[in-house]
Amino acid sequence: MLYGTPALEPTDQSVLGEIEEMRRDLKYRLAEPHRWDGLLRRQLTARAIQGSNSIEGYRASVEDIESIMSGEEPLEVSSGVAKEIAGYQQALTYIRLLSKAKIFSFDAGLLHALNFMVIGHHVDKSPGIVRPGGIYVRNAVTGEVVYEGPDADDVAGLMDELVAWLDDGDLGAPSYVRAAMAHFNLVAIHPWRDGNGRMSRALQTLVLGRDQITTPEFCSIEEWLGVDENTVDYYRALRQVQDGSWSPHDDTLSWVRFCLRCHHMQAQRVRRRLAEAAEVWMLLEQLVDAEGMHTRCVSALYQIFTTRRLRRGMYQADEGLSAGQAARDLRELTAAGWLTPYGETKGRFYGRGPKIQEIKADFSARIVPLRDPYAR
Repeated sequence: MLYGTPALEPTDQSVLGEIEEMRRDLKYRLAEPHRWDGLLRRQLTARAIQGSNSIEGYRASVEDIESIMSGEEPLEVSSGVAKEIAGYQQALTYIRLLSKAKIFSFDAGLLHALNFMVIGHHVDKSPGIVRPGGIYVRNAVTGEVVYEGPDADDVAGLMDELVAWLDDGDLGAPSYVRAAMAHFNLVAIHPWRDGNGRMSRALQTLVLGRDQITTPEFCSIEEWLGVDENTVDYYRALRQVQDGSWSPHDDTLSWVRFCLRCHHMQAQRVRRRLAEAAEVWMLLEQLVDAEGMHTRCVSALYQIFTTRRLRRGMYQADEGLSAGQAARDLRELTAAGWLTPYGETKGRFYGRGPKIQEIKADFSARIVPLRDPYAR
């Protein structure tokens, strides 16, 4: 028996309706391709990876994650954290492909394979294999056991039940609700020795991706969950329903409500970023053109507008340039006051110059706080 899917109350239906409205608007905006879409997708993926891994204590900057995604050496993180990032990136890449696959069904082998992608570098933790014994989740500060997973002998059967439900269970429920319950049941089963939290969050993204709730990078709440205060709320929401041990019941509305709120808040954030991306890109095109510089430089300026730094290799790959062309463009942007260089040779990167800082400050001053949909 799994934890049951709850019926939504009128307030939840209203929040769900607002999420769906934002989703439709997002799909409409993404229907026509734009130059900034690819960069925004990459950044959203990097932020999702950052959020899910930071919950587990593996912290890396968005810039280093983007470097890892692009095949470059990160500047700041340790090799151990880089492996965690790379593993999770591999799993999310596969999830993005599975979301569009014409032939697809959930099965336990798929979930085990995704777990292997996430923690395959930890051979000592039996990646992709059901844990052989009991498992306990402890409070990181006090060491107190806050959750005990089901008996190891029951895990295989519970995984089969979960897979059957993923394919055929509660198909009339809203996709956001099914995805939330997939997340909760997998993390409650805790089938592996490690990677259970990341896998459960990834499964939630996959369920939404299969239901064509935009694309995985635009529907994930992993970035939102990774923010410090949100992570505390996330653990609290899990513990409230789990109540210390595996004990399936149907009183799961508080968990689903927590996830709906996260989706609403993250959707607001993504919609704002998409609108900002269009405005910033067109503004940069005008300014670059006015200075007689090549239009391709806009991608470098947009990257540094949205993150803390830019590296030559990433700009070179984004625009399909030679190393010499990319280096020349960056020198010109530096001389014109758009970029500020730091470091030397392989460690060299570019930060915001005075012109970008001015534009960034203007946009930051216009940011409107996100609205909590349950704060009526």
